[in-house]
Amino acid sequence: MEAFVTLLSGLKLPVTVEWVQGRDRSRDQNALMWLWATEAAGQRGDLTADEQQQEWKLHHGVPILREDSAEFREVYDRALKPLPYEHKLEAMRFIPVTSEMKVRQMVRFLDTVQRESLQRGIRLTDPDPELAKYQARYRAREPEAA
Repeated sequence: MEAFVTLLSGLKLPVTVEWVQGRDRSRDQNALMWLWATEAAGQRGDLTADEQQQEWKLHHGVPILREDSAEFREVYDRALKPLPYEHKLEAMRFIPVTSEMKVRQMVRFLDTVQRESLQRGIRLTDPDPELAKYQARYRAREPEAA
C-alpha cells in the first residue's frame, strides 16, 4: 500500500485513478465453465458448447453484470435489451460477459449454471477439489437472519 501511495504521489497532476474491487476470474474457473458447456451441450444434443456458453452468458452472466455495474447496465439496456431474443443470443458470441467478471461474480455464475443444470437433469463434472475450495473462499456469505 505504501508503494502505491508513493507511486500516486509522484505522478504529475491531474491524474484519474479507477479502482475496481476484486480479482479477475481465474483460468480454472474459465476452464470449468467450458468443460460444463461441453458436457451440457453433449447431453442436450441440440446445440454446441459455444451455443450453450452463449445461452448461459445471456441468462446468467448478463444479470450478474447488470446488477453489479451501472455502466454495463446502461450499455446493455440501450444497445441489446430492445433486440429480439435470437439477436441477443447471437450477440453473446461477441460481447464479453464472463471475461469481464471478477472471481466472486464468476462463482455466482458457475453456481447458477450448476444449479440450473441439475434442475434440468444435466450431470456436470464436480470441480477439482482445489477449485472447489477456492470457489468456497470467494462465495458471498448469505445474510444472517435477523
